[in-house]
Amino acid sequence: MCLGIPGRVVGPDTDHPDLAVVDVSGVHRQINVGMLDEAVAAGDWILIHMGFAMSPMAADEARAALDYLQGQAQEDEVMALGTPWPQETARP
Repeated sequence: MCLGIPGRVVGPDTDHPDLAVVDVSGVHRQINVGMLDEAVAAGDWILIHMGFAMSPMAADEARAALDYLQGQAQEDEVMALGTPWPQETARP
């Protein structure tokens, strides 16, 4: 099984047309968007796997996926997403 993580496009990489800067849980990463049928714009949500944009996502789909991932993850998985445990939540 493969894990896709939602990310929000910050903007294009002006030096490389197939790359975009994407916010993934607060961390900016360069993601290859060349496989998408349509160009992405700042604010768009995309599903990312292994540094590649697999498909566009609606904002509500992205939020639901992030909430699910954060709710189901163990501490090390959450840290891999770059999201610390909330102070008011006890660790499992």
